[in-house]
Amino acid sequence: MIESANIFPIYKIENGCILSRKGDITYAYELKLPEIFSLSASDYEAFHEVWVRAIRVLPAYSVLHKQDWFMREKVKADFETCGDAFLSRSSERYFAEREYLEHSCFLMLGKRPSGKKLSSSAYSNILRKSLVPVQAVERSAMEDFRDRCSQFCQILVDSGFVSLEALGDDALAGTAVKPGLIEKYCFLLGQNEMSVVRDIRVKDGLEVGDLPLELYTLGDVESLPAICGSRIDYDAYSTDKSRFSIGFAAPLGQLLDCEHICNQYVFVGDAQETIKRLEAKKLRLGSLAGYSRENAVARDAVNDYLSEAVAMSRIPVKAHFNVLAWSRDISVRREIKNKVASAMSKMDAVAKQESEGAAQIWFAGIPGNGADFPMNDSFDTFPEQAACFFNLEGNCRSSLSTFGIRMGDRLSGRPLHVDLSDEPMRKGWITNRNKFIIGGSGSGKSFFTNHLERSYFEQGTHMLIVDVGHSYRGLCELVGGYYFTYSESDPIAFNPFYLSKGEVLDTEKKESLKTLLLSLWKKEDEEYRRSEYVGLSNALTMYFEHLSVSGDVFPCFNSFYEFLGAGYSEALRDRGVSSRDFDIQNFLYVLRPYYRGGEFDYLLNARENLDLLHQPFIVFELDEIKDHPILFPVVTLIIMESFISKMRKLKGVRKMILIEECWKAIAKEGMAEYIKYLFKTVRKFFGEAVVVTQEIEDIISSPIVKQAIINNADCKILLDQSKYQNRFEQIQALLGLSDKDKSLILSMNRANEPGRKYKEVAFVLGNHSQVYRTEVSLEEYLTYTTEESEKLKVYEYARRYGSIRKGIEMLAAEIGICLIRSILYRILTG
Repeated sequence: MIESANIFPIYKIENGCILSRKGDITYAYELKLPEIFSLSASDYEAFHEVWVRAIRVLPAYSVLHKQDWFMREKVKADFETCGDAFLSRSSERYFAEREYLEHSCFLMLGKRPSGKKLSSSAYSNILRKSLVPVQAVERSAMEDFRDRCSQFCQILVDSGFVSLEALGDDALAGTAVKPGLIEKYCFLLGQNEMSVVRDIRVKDGLEVGDLPLELYTLGDVESLPAICGSRIDYDAYSTDKSRFSIGFAAPLGQLLDCEHICNQYVFVGDAQETIKRLEAKKLRLGSLAGYSRENAVARDAVNDYLSEAVAMSRIPVKAHFNVLAWSRDISVRREIKNKVASAMSKMDAVAKQESEGAAQIWFAGIPGNGADFPMNDSFDTFPEQAACFFNLEGNCRSSLSTFGIRMGDRLSGRPLHVDLSDEPMRKGWITNRNKFIIGGSGSGKSFFTNHLERSYFEQGTHMLIVDVGHSYRGLCELVGGYYFTYSESDPIAFNPFYLSKGEVLDTEKKESLKTLLLSLWKKEDEEYRRSEYVGLSNALTMYFEHLSVSGDVFPCFNSFYEFLGAGYSEALRDRGVSSRDFDIQNFLYVLRPYYRGGEFDYLLNARENLDLLHQPFIVFELDEIKDHPILFPVVTLIIMESFISKMRKLKGVRKMILIEECWKAIAKEGMAEYIKYLFKTVRKFFGEAVVVTQEIEDIISSPIVKQAIINNADCKILLDQSKYQNRFEQIQALLGLSDKDKSLILSMNRANEPGRKYKEVAFVLGNHSQVYRTEVSLEEYLTYTTEESEKLKVYEYARRYGSIRKGIEMLAAEIGICLIRSILYRILTG
């Protein structure tokens, strides 16, 4: 038996350099590629050109070995960060053990000693001055190659598409407890697996441990596509009006649904020697052309290759690409061949399953051993064509920020942490945190907005929501917020005269009260005199002074009205203020309906839900009063005052105002001016304004708000726009979307994963856009749902079990049991 130490090709790893037993030196790097589905057609062209430019800086006898790993991993639940948050914990349980393909990309840049020859009697070790080739020990040669590698990496990094990290000794060779890259490749170890030694068998097929490996190659001209490029259309996400681009080799990357390693090799030789060799081959084929038409065709192909190399100054290289695939599930192994063949057919290539040469190709795939690749399995090409076969995309990644919202990856639903506010600001993608959400009926708009609000609220954001349609009642009750709505039996009620703990009658509070009182007293087109304004100001000052010395008086409109009729009227008479300056009797008469026993005596005399400043979750539901001439203006003024008070007084606290289906409110000029003011100034107070609407026309119909919202909402969130695909240009022009944004948005929900219930959503953050799943647990779904029958069921269970949280828990448990029974029944009945 041959000891592994005698055949293992790696001699030593030192200072981040891999030295093979044949004197080849290799530097290794880990790459972070762009997220899949995030590049446009022009981005692919640019990225492809970057690879070509980088290859050009490599010296002769270089080996570029790019290795993309796709290992099946499972989501691990993290209950510690959830605390006792009910919905967050249910989300962790829901996604726990969800399988996905984890992607890692490694780049090995190697250098073969020039003039390296095969062993022979004339080249015996006894005649050699050194067992190691001279180029491997010459400091100048190694430093020159290291400089070339640095240039190569700098070209990639400067493009903005790639981030790169050089791998050190521990990352390559491993430690006592953590395997390195070489060990991972040899024993097929995942990201989080510990060091495990497995048997490797190469006779009668490749096998590592108990895993049989299958190797499929693109190593000869006959298997290659007739045409290659930087990108191809992804039919699953394309429409008649938009073509969705993916990388040319993407079918062999993330889209190949099995565990696999994709190896990509480019061998840079001596250009002059290659040209000389091919010239000789052309002459040889030419002399044989008369005996076989195949020789004539081969001669013409070689001639075309040489002509292109000379005419266009291209570098001749050799290339090889292969896919090493396996499955830990025995029942799935027989499907691997079909999956790989189907993936290669999407590139118009033919998969060749290696058998005799599989062991040698696998052996050359060991990081640092690329120079030992069997060159008979490579083909002549140029960097421009070779780079087309590089995998250009990686996994979707979570934001580094601690603040954000949980979304799902499009391919597997793997939960991702996505920051729509802070990280994009730090990176310069956006200049404000404002958001504009648009989605038609049934697109999942209110569902997603519930998810956004819950995520922000759990992370300390003060939420103030203006709603029509009771979309947020369930969430509001679950988090213990204030829910203001109107019904005949329980009319809407506020108390703007109440000062919460620590709050004082400052100028801002006084101004908001004066504005409210004037709007109740005067008609919309009726002007007030300066003396009336001063009279109200004095009245408020004296009233709050009266409260400070009268502990038994409850602050509300009733006590304010009584104070005006008694104490303040007497003060006005003492000061000789005439009714022409301030007609207090007229004021009391007009505002009599808001006093005890009046038609609207409930409106300004609330005794509960008083502390609007410190309550972090408040919903104003306006559906029943949106057209009321009295109630609506009052409520809008209270909304304005409440959020401005939060905005200015809650220092260092994130706050958000969200206006759902806002066009009814925007039609009122006062509210429109308020929204315009908010969108322009809220960012200065660590806040964000969000507008939600079904139709784009609802926004553009208001000239006051149109530009204020769109120009000052850098984060645009779009849900299913399929019904607009034939006239999407209007939305695209209005929102300033790029063609890449358009193709992303129109691709939503076109190829959703069977068996899972979710909708997709597009985030456009300046020049950066991406699509994610809004996939949630059953408990979250029952909290967010806007379906009438489902909401009624939730409230029924809430009444039955005493709280909405307990009701949701019990309803979710019952639904889960029913699903399990249904699955078991289908299994038992075949």
